[in-house]
Amino acid sequence: MTIILGRTQVKALIFATKQLMENHVLELKATSSQAWIDCVLSDFDHFLKDHADAERKASGMAMSLVAKYPNRKEIIPDLIHTGIEELEHFRLVYKIMQKRGLQLNHKMEEDVYVKQLMQTMHSGINERFRDRLIIASIVENRGFERFKMVSEHIEDQDLAKFYYMIYESEAKHGNIFVDMALNYFPEKEVLNRWEELSEKEAIILNALPIRPTLH
Repeated sequence: MTIILGRTQVKALIFATKQLMENHVLELKATSSQAWIDCVLSDFDHFLKDHADAERKASGMAMSLVAKYPNRKEIIPDLIHTGIEELEHFRLVYKIMQKRGLQLNHKMEEDVYVKQLMQTMHSGINERFRDRLIIASIVENRGFERFKMVSEHIEDQDLAKFYYMIYESEAKHGNIFVDMALNYFPEKEVLNRWEELSEKEAIILNALPIRPTLH
């Protein structure tokens, strides 16, 4: 059943979500290794090309949720905004690539990390919807963590500033998807499922080979 919120309820929800973020830090259960950032910095051109692909996929993911859940009108504006913002990030990454004489990948590689996360979703219609939003939050938070590492370790100051901007945006996106879930599911349910899925994400992440890619 779709819950339709009035303007006053939406304001109350936003306030409650802010309190949720203050009282419950949604922390990932694993941190990216020094080996990963060393690998990225050793082949940064490859990382840039993968980053461009990741932004295209993220934009497409947001818009696919609009197409799949047109009845979830409470979250459509945020999904559209996120899709546009991710596409703008792609434009900016491609601009950097052009300066370095790089071309886009002819074919985007399958993201094994995301694919394995999607396989952890529950099967019920509402449960899959909930899990899809929570997984999106986890993926954005992982992006935040890794882009932050790039910003802190890369020597090129222009790239450091760029990735500072990117990781701030990723942090916001992580919260946005949790906000979306709270429109439809109780806070405790969202938090508990976030914990469960983030535990699985840590296992998936630690099993991945070290490559100069976002995931």
